[in-house]
Amino acid sequence: MQREEVLAQLRERIVRFAASHYAGDAAEDLAQEVLLLLHEKYPHLARVEDLLPLSLQIARFKLMSLRRKAVRHGEYSQVSITDIPLPDPEASPADRLERKQMLERLMRAIPQLGERCRDLMRLKLQGKSFPEIQKIMGVAAINTVYTWDHRCRKNLMDLMGGDWEPKPR
Repeated sequence: MQREEVLAQLRERIVRFAASHYAGDAAEDLAQEVLLLLHEKYPHLARVEDLLPLSLQIARFKLMSLRRKAVRHGEYSQVSITDIPLPDPEASPADRLERKQMLERLMRAIPQLGERCRDLMRLKLQGKSFPEIQKIMGVAAINTVYTWDHRCRKNLMDLMGGDWEPKPR
């Protein structure tokens, strides 16, 4: 069997392996990256017995790298707007006052943010993910969106007085 035939069979195997751990399009991309690496770094290997374990090991390493990157960027910690608890209407007067003061600080701080930060906050409140925000804002690298988000949240927190929540009593 020719090396090209072996790689074609491996591609299907890699896609199935990656799809069992990751979303469909990402599995295709991962398989392509593995094949490219096999082509560039291991041209001397032609047997399926050599290429199969190597390709699956490379795919495992790439999957772990993708997961670490997602965790590092906070993609698993995004909270849906529907999951945010609403204030208790029967809250104590002190709790209502603290909530009102925090809302007033937030309303004073938001207009002081730059347009990009306001757009980013609006998109996050609409429940958009970071990759969706990247496309909407026309940014080449998703890391730019993460950086903007970090800076905007820090700026908003500074404008609100350095803390999201009122000081404990």
